[in-house]
Amino acid sequence: MRWLHITGLKGFEHRYPSELSGGMQQRVSISRGLAFQPKVLLMDEPFAALDEITRERLQEELVSLWEKVRISVVFITHSIPEALLLSQRIVVMSGRPGHVVEQIDIDFPRPRNEDTRQEPRFIELQGHIRHLLRENPHSASATTH
Repeated sequence: MRWLHITGLKGFEHRYPSELSGGMQQRVSISRGLAFQPKVLLMDEPFAALDEITRERLQEELVSLWEKVRISVVFITHSIPEALLLSQRIVVMSGRPGHVVEQIDIDFPRPRNEDTRQEPRFIELQGHIRHLLRENPHSASATTH
């Protein structure tokens, strides 16, 4: 029950998946992963199918959750802004056979928000990562907390 409270699902524990919004379904997935008290939580593009507003809200909720439980999160995403907003480190991978192209430490102060997206360093890193991805077709960027 602790994870339901932390992920904002308290009161919805008896609902069927079809009765939950897409964002709530993602929070159920996160709760399921946390229930085993892992040292590392692997999230493979968990927000890719969500609309932009829900995606941004869940990004904020994920950071808030991470601040509470402080476990390592490996977050796979193809969204460069998402990687920059959520990460402490970005690992850019090549296509098959996969290898690390570059690791980039992210040191923007927290909390990160829409203002962060306007910072010159954010825009510079976005361009740099985009360049790396273009130079290495079929790459994926993975972020870790």
